[in-house]
Amino acid sequence: MNKIIIANYKEMAPQVISQGGNSFAVKSVIEEADTGKCAANFVEVEPGQFAYGYHYHEVNEEVFYIIRGHAVVRTPEGEKSLKEGDIIAFPANPEGAHVIRNGSATEKLVYLDVGTRLMPEVVHFPDTNTGMVCSSSGTYHFQES
Repeated sequence: MNKIIIANYKEMAPQVISQGGNSFAVKSVIEEADTGKCAANFVEVEPGQFAYGYHYHEVNEEVFYIIRGHAVVRTPEGEKSLKEGDIIAFPANPEGAHVIRNGSATEKLVYLDVGTRLMPEVVHFPDTNTGMVCSSSGTYHFQES
């Protein structure tokens, strides 16, 4: 980070991300321009929706803390059910593959996503055999062979 950051979750403007009929909101604690070695975002997922899609990282580790709601996390070991107050950490390898969906029919899921932010990074999406390389010069998508 380039500076000390103080933020209030309730005052942050959300960025809505839509992917194939699915959407979720991200409130960045550490803006992209201020990112150094770590990242932190609040993620809001409406009932029946999920965030980001099933993926794993080669470089960056992630930790999720459930603030409100019921999360169902798909992992290579099967689904994990998480409740308010639970925390889950993912290594940077195929065993750390994950996707979080809202397991409630009525309540919004809110969690804090904290992780390392090292570049370059390679992210794999096993369900679609695609991936992306993220670097300081941009994001590049690829098809797995």
